[in-house]
Amino acid sequence: MNFLIGLCKVVFLLGFLITIHELGHFLVAKKCKVKVREFSIGFGPKIWNKCGKETKYTLRLIPLGGYCDMLRRSRKGRRRWSI
Repeated sequence: MNFLIGLCKVVFLLGFLITIHELGHFLVAKKCKVKVREFSIGFGPKIWNKCGKETKYTLRLIPLGGYCDMLRRSRKGRRRWSI
């Protein structure tokens, strides 16, 4: 039982740290006027999502990763979605 409680604490702490890390990417992108298509915490199946004006916010099942999907410019100056 103590092992499960400890494991839950570790997963929660890592999820919190990952959220802070990804939030840093998100805030810098917004400050630099880069469009963020999706802000996601975790990986695996979606358990919650919400669509904002230009950003989709997603929470996924396993909170051990995350990403900010941003719009970027190609070398020729044309806009295209990141892969």
